[in-house]
Amino acid sequence: MNKLFLIPLFFLLSNLFAQPLPGSVPVPGNSSISGILVDSISGDPIPYAAIALFPAGETKPVDGAIANDKGVFTIEKLAPGTYRLQITSLGFGNKILTGVELDKNQSLDLGTIYLASKVTTLNEVVISSQKSLIEEKVDRLVYNAEADIATRGRDAADVLRKVPMLTVDLDGNVQLRGSSNIRVLINNKPSTIVASSVADALKMIPGDQIKSVEVITAPSAKYDSEGSGGIINIITKKTNIEGYNLNVDTEGGNRGSSLGINGGVRQGKIGLTIGGRGRAFYNPSETTTNQSTLINGVAQANSQFIKSFDTGIFGGLNLGMDYDLSKSSFITASARYGVRNFGSDQNQTSDYFSNDSLTNTTYRDVLSKNNSANFDGNVDYLKIFKPSQELSFSTQYSLNNLTNNYNADILNAGSDITSRERNLNLNRNQEVTIQSDFTTPIKDNQVFEVGAKAISRQVASDYTYQLALSSNAEYINNPNRLSDVLDYTQNIGAGYFTYTYATKSKFTAKVGARYEYTSITAQLQSSGEFAIPDYGNLLPSINVSQPLKTGMILKAAYNRRIQRPGLSQLNPNFNAANPLNISIGNPTLSPEFTDNFELAFSSNFKKTYINLSSFARLTNNAIQQVRIPSDTLLGGVVTTFQNIGKEQSYGLNIFANIYLTPKWTLNGGGDVYYSYLQGTTTGVNGNTQTATNSGFNISGRLMTQVTFNKGWSAQAFVFTRGSQVQLQGRQGSWYHYEMAVKKDFNDRKGSVGLVLNNFLQKGNTVRTNLESATFTQTSELLRLNRSVQVSFGYKFGKVNFSAERKKTRSIKNDDVKSGGDGGNG
Repeated sequence: MNKLFLIPLFFLLSNLFAQPLPGSVPVPGNSSISGILVDSISGDPIPYAAIALFPAGETKPVDGAIANDKGVFTIEKLAPGTYRLQITSLGFGNKILTGVELDKNQSLDLGTIYLASKVTTLNEVVISSQKSLIEEKVDRLVYNAEADIATRGRDAADVLRKVPMLTVDLDGNVQLRGSSNIRVLINNKPSTIVASSVADALKMIPGDQIKSVEVITAPSAKYDSEGSGGIINIITKKTNIEGYNLNVDTEGGNRGSSLGINGGVRQGKIGLTIGGRGRAFYNPSETTTNQSTLINGVAQANSQFIKSFDTGIFGGLNLGMDYDLSKSSFITASARYGVRNFGSDQNQTSDYFSNDSLTNTTYRDVLSKNNSANFDGNVDYLKIFKPSQELSFSTQYSLNNLTNNYNADILNAGSDITSRERNLNLNRNQEVTIQSDFTTPIKDNQVFEVGAKAISRQVASDYTYQLALSSNAEYINNPNRLSDVLDYTQNIGAGYFTYTYATKSKFTAKVGARYEYTSITAQLQSSGEFAIPDYGNLLPSINVSQPLKTGMILKAAYNRRIQRPGLSQLNPNFNAANPLNISIGNPTLSPEFTDNFELAFSSNFKKTYINLSSFARLTNNAIQQVRIPSDTLLGGVVTTFQNIGKEQSYGLNIFANIYLTPKWTLNGGGDVYYSYLQGTTTGVNGNTQTATNSGFNISGRLMTQVTFNKGWSAQAFVFTRGSQVQLQGRQGSWYHYEMAVKKDFNDRKGSVGLVLNNFLQKGNTVRTNLESATFTQTSELLRLNRSVQVSFGYKFGKVNFSAERKKTRSIKNDDVKSGGDGGNG
């Protein structure tokens, strides 16, 4: 199927390359004009804008260019004279520069050229002072979180919940178009804490420090091949300043509180930033589960009620530095240290039945701890030879030490402790990365990129099971649970190239290929080394886009991606904090491979932006969660990960943003896709079962935001997700809604805000039904998430905003799959 798709695209691109560029023949000469196009509000570069060059007083252009993805353009081989430049870009007002004098053999640099965002109607152009909430770029969709008034006092999961094509459940687990096989980056960089658990990492990122969220559904070969569903890049706020600034903000509520301080100073060639934040959250929940199992002919039924109180305390410190070595050489360095302490206190009551008769009841008080300390540090260097010709070197070191323990007291009916058990699990995830990239233009309308990368990753898990036969007895090793140590080393070498071709009609084609070679060594202390073979993979990518005269943009894309298992999926620790729902990783997992196809349409007309996309995602050797009856804990179900076989998804996404007035926006959309899963699962006793499941998955969102006079603004948001297809059943539906009010004062230096979440009822219930030939399970999770939050923030300092500074490239490790449920690490 891949080859059939590539053949027509090859002939299409070949035909396009063979055609002369449209437009007039340029006036011959040896002079040139260059510049960089920047958004006047955000300071971000504006990619792929069209620049037309007219002789003074003439109406017919003599030459032109298309800006590259950094907003840089160059028009060469020009004769001396006086010219007029006309710059156009979708979503921005036209810019005309007159009286541009060009001497013989002169290389004229116009510097930074600012374009203003616009909302276009049939009869007028309205310049909006607020950045659009949604932007469409050539290879990604951008959600500008800084335009969202309800981010203060929230975390990244709350922000991502509002982003088109993303679904974030009540625990913070993220899906893109229904796939949890995604890679989450922070400022284009990976983090070992994200690799361990995306859900936990999102809780640690303050929402009001997020500038934007980029959704990349069709990454080019330049990106690491990991993340078969796509890439989510969270960009935090960074300001280009001369002077100093200090921001202080705090919030409190019945579900969480936080305090943060962020500041920076820049003078001349050097800039420094520092930031720190502490946050606490607390969330009660109730779960009711009914399940039955059948193993070796023995049937068992049980019913369980769990009352939980989840808490989390964490803090982080960020340091950053950038230094201009020269006008064309730049170096940046940053370091981040974070700690977290997540806990869950559960009261479990379990009833066991035989032939519909109650045979036993157990009571357990379980305290689970998920603590970590993580560090990320990087140094990046960039050398610019000429506009769009760059060489960069990047290094990064990441370390995450994770402790995942539980202590359980087994009680009798009188609440006396009869015995105790505990599981101690120490994990370590360490990565070292070296990367180099080179970009060079070919003429005015072509760009070539090439790069190489090496990643060395080491994962370790040391786990121990202990029990005490009475409340006063000392803990001893549990003879029924094997304690062990996993050592897992993964080395990846990669090289890539991409070639971008753009015409003056703004047609853009980007083709490329990436080769990755992976070697793995893994062993358990008790049984020795696993036989995991090395593998190499060639991964092509193609992206094409064509703007139309009506303001519409058409896109098509194909890429092949790989998904390697992450720490939570590999960890063989047998976590039996809940003996009826046990979790364990699988260190023998192999990678999955996905072919992605996408066709998208977007348009700005009148006061409306609309995006419609269709996709097909075909995965072989898919990594999926599977449930199997336990052969050691009667009535228990074990959740693990296996390479099940085939997973296919076909879907549509639609999103629209409407300016009802220049200060009142309404946006929303829906996602619908069809999933088909087919595979073979292996039980704990070695028996295999074939399973298939299919069905539609639907979700939708709606948000409106109004800006009033005197600094007031308000927002309302609602999201709902239908039940989701899994290999062995369907996960329950849920919804979320909120209302927010914000008041800015003292020239926007200060702000106070109020946010109400799910305020019409005490909680949200998620009902899930799972089944196979050997078990059935129905569960209801009541998350008591009604909350109110009050926030306050103030900015100190004296700054002068400067033009957009050239940023060094940074490392992007997109190559590890996170656990589908956030992971138990």
